[in-house]
Amino acid sequence: MDEELLQQRHKPPAPLDRPRELVLACPPMRSHVNLSRIARAAGCCGVRRMICCGNARIVPEISRDIGGSVEIEVHRTLPPVLKKLRQEGFELVALEQTATSQPIYTFSFQRKTALVVGNERLGVEEEVLRMMDHVVEIPVYGMPYAHNAATAAVMALYEYCRQYPRG
Repeated sequence: MDEELLQQRHKPPAPLDRPRELVLACPPMRSHVNLSRIARAAGCCGVRRMICCGNARIVPEISRDIGGSVEIEVHRTLPPVLKKLRQEGFELVALEQTATSQPIYTFSFQRKTALVVGNERLGVEEEVLRMMDHVVEIPVYGMPYAHNAATAAVMALYEYCRQYPRG
């Protein structure tokens, strides 16, 4: 077998030319497992800041080695934090199914984006949706009608990183 085809476990992270300017924002989540999976994916994608609300707890066995690479901020609610992010120049983008949401594969992220992920059962609250600059969705081609919150967040993170592969 060719050497280049051999599996490499724990390959070092790809270098970024600049820090990622993506902030992940999560409402209170029902599952600490989902939140921890989102945090792990954020770490893998080089995201450095994650906003969590409510009784947020990251499970180290699931989030693995994110350590200090992702700054986790815990707030009571999202709206005040989103207002501040907008003042800092972030474009606010919700990951949610709505009558006017745009498929994520046609959306061009701004480098400086705050991506809002919805709660597993309730999605993105109406008050928060009204604050958004854009709403994107990941199309579903079978049942059930929506992806798991952590799975959808990972797909959105991948799309952002695909558009900005070097940071």
